[in-house]
Amino acid sequence: MAETAGAPVRSFLNEVRDAVTPRATLLVLGVLALQLLFIASYVGALHHPKPKDVAFGVVAPRAAAEQAVARLKQLPGEPLDPRALADEATARRQILNRDIDGALLIDPAGTTDTLLVASGGGKVLSNTLITLITATEKAERRTVRTTDVVPAAAQDANGLTPFYLVVGWCVGGYLCASALAVSSGARPANPRRAVIRLAAMALVATAGGLGGAVIVGPVLGALPGSTAALWGLGALITFAVGAATLALQCVFGIIGIGVAVLLVVIAGNPSAGGALPPPMLPPFWHAIGPALPPGAGTWATRSIAYFKGNDATASLLVLSAWAALGSTVTLVAGSLRKKAQPHRL
Repeated sequence: MAETAGAPVRSFLNEVRDAVTPRATLLVLGVLALQLLFIASYVGALHHPKPKDVAFGVVAPRAAAEQAVARLKQLPGEPLDPRALADEATARRQILNRDIDGALLIDPAGTTDTLLVASGGGKVLSNTLITLITATEKAERRTVRTTDVVPAAAQDANGLTPFYLVVGWCVGGYLCASALAVSSGARPANPRRAVIRLAAMALVATAGGLGGAVIVGPVLGALPGSTAALWGLGALITFAVGAATLALQCVFGIIGIGVAVLLVVIAGNPSAGGALPPPMLPPFWHAIGPALPPGAGTWATRSIAYFKGNDATASLLVLSAWAALGSTVTLVAGSLRKKAQPHRL
C-alpha cells in the first residue's frame, strides 16, 4: 500500500465502507422507503377528493321525501347516503349529534328549499354539499338557501385548526419518546426505568395538552369549546402517541421511531379527516383513519369544539387503547430486560 509522510493511503472504497456501515445503509434505505410512502400516502389520500356515502337527511311530506331520497341515492358516484327524517328539529339534532353531515328541508308549498350544513365538521365537506345540492335542486327547477347549523369559528380558517392542533400534540408525543430513546437507549434497562420513562411522558403530555389548549383557545381564539376538555384530550393524545412510540422502540429498537412515523405521520395524518373530512377520503384512508391517533384525535377535538362533546366516546376509547397498550408493552419489555440482565441498573 502506498504511503504519504509515513501514513498509509486508504482507498476511496475503504473510506466509503467506514463512513457508510451496513447498519447505516439499512437505515438510509428505511428513510428512503418512508419518504416514498409519505408521498404516496398524502397524494393518494388528498389528490382527488370526492364525497362518498355522506350521511344526509331529507325532511319533507312522506311522498316527497321518498322521491327525494330515491333521487339522491341515484346521483352518479353515490355521494350521499340519504334517509328521510321526521322534521327540522330531528335533522338539527342529528347534525349536532354527528349522526348526519347535512339535511335538505323541502318546502312543499314553494320552490325554495333549505340546506342544513355543519362547517364545524369540516368546511370542505359543507362546501361540497352546498355545491352538490345546489346543482341537484337546479335540475329540479328549485332553489336552495343554506343554513350553517354548526358554523366553524371565524378564526378557524378552513376548519383546519382542530387537525393542526392534534398534529402538534402527536408530534410532541413521538418526539419526546424518541428523545428518551436517543439519550439513554431504545429499550428500558429494567421496570423502574420503564416507569420513569412513562412518567416523564405523562408530564410532557400534561404540559403539552395544556399549552395547546390555551394557545388555540384563550390566546388565539381559534377554537371554541372547553379549554379544560381540550387540555385533557391533548394530554391523552400526546401520551397515547408517546407510549406507543416507546413500545415500538422496545420491540424494534431505534427503528421503532420509524415505525411510529409510519403509523402516525404517513398513515395517520392524511387519513385523520383534517384536510378532507372522512366522507371525502378514498376507502383505504377512510377505513384506517378512526383507528389511528391523528384521526381519533381530530374527530374528538371537533366534537369538543363544535358539537358539545357529542360522539366523542369511540375516539376517546381508541386513544385510551393506544395509551394502555403502549404502556403495557413498555413495562413488559422493562421486566424482560431485568430478567435477562439482573445486575444492570
